[in-house]
Amino acid sequence: MKRNHTIVLILCGLSITTQSHATNGINLIGYGAESTLMGGADTAVARDTSALNTNPAGLAQIKGRLFDGYGSLLRTTDLAHKDALNDQHADNRYVLLAGGGYAQQLKSLPCTAGIGFFSQGGAGAVFKHIKTPFGTDDEMSSLFGIAKITPGIGCQVTDNLSIGGSASLIYASIEQKFFYHTPPTASFAGFKNKGADTIRFGFKLGAQYKLNEQWTLGASYTEKTELPLTGGTAKFNFGASGIAKYDKLSIKGFALPREVAIGAAFKPNPDLLLSAKINWLNWADAINDVTTTWRETSSTFAPASTVSVSQQDWHNQIVYALGAAYAYNDKTTLYAGYNYGKNPVPKNNSSALLAATLEEHITLGFARKLDETWKLTSGIEFLLPKKVTYDSPLFGNNTEVRNEGFFLHLMLSKQW
Repeated sequence: MKRNHTIVLILCGLSITTQSHATNGINLIGYGAESTLMGGADTAVARDTSALNTNPAGLAQIKGRLFDGYGSLLRTTDLAHKDALNDQHADNRYVLLAGGGYAQQLKSLPCTAGIGFFSQGGAGAVFKHIKTPFGTDDEMSSLFGIAKITPGIGCQVTDNLSIGGSASLIYASIEQKFFYHTPPTASFAGFKNKGADTIRFGFKLGAQYKLNEQWTLGASYTEKTELPLTGGTAKFNFGASGIAKYDKLSIKGFALPREVAIGAAFKPNPDLLLSAKINWLNWADAINDVTTTWRETSSTFAPASTVSVSQQDWHNQIVYALGAAYAYNDKTTLYAGYNYGKNPVPKNNSSALLAATLEEHITLGFARKLDETWKLTSGIEFLLPKKVTYDSPLFGNNTEVRNEGFFLHLMLSKQW
């Protein structure tokens, strides 16, 4: 495979830029409906089971028992790759995410404990008909996903101060396919990777402090979690020579970043809640060099192992979030939010498989009490259009990636 190594490196560089319609890097802007519909300005507000993944100190606000179940449907309206030969929209236009949680106030302690499931980020881009530089029409795709199971606890330490913590069992997986059906050349062989995944542990700490009846401050810390993807297999298409299968595939260099968030919530009157958050994400330490290793093949025409190292060099990111909740009446609450985070990906490391290029989000929604225990929360999140033009070693100068879409969010809650 030595003669094909150059293009393999380029293709790996394209592939490991993960696809996540989340767009605070590879994180969603919020978790659960209220968090998201307030633009992710949740650190000083967190008051449902999504607090497990935003600020676990907020669990202390939950009295009795609370169940939340939510789903989100993404519709991409312009996730596209453009170069001299192509102007293609991704074939997977819809992505469904789901999650939920349960929390219960403890009888013997001033604490509330809970457990939740969260889609942390990741979705995927599949381009089935890319006109390749080799004169063929072939597939280019990368599917990456991260999910969490998160137990946690929040305690009311004093009348004004609550603290909390949560631990996460994190699962991540990736699959990739690049021009697999294109005949090989002296510098190219198509390949597909599948089955690489990992399970790792992470944690989050948080605090909320109520200054007075109007002001609440919040802060949270999330530790970095490395995500070495192993246990996969791969196939390379060497044309007349045959298909080389590698029984051991690993992709290392991904991580969820260390995060520090601070927030403030202001309640000028009983009906209106305003919230703001600043979140620092340490992407520069989380995604740098990504190393793909293929090992163990019985094919005599292929090397026993091949290693590809792709520089990503992500920048740190500061996310600014603003949110509002207005109690229209005893049964209905209206939400609005705005979220901005500068794209952490260096321009020339961009890819059509990378949705981290998105920067701005606007959210609108509502919550409606159905009866004494049930509540429905729903709304829309607009992913404002973003375009990046960059020079690609494979597709040429002035290659373009565009991204735009919207989420529909729905959450059903029961408190008793």
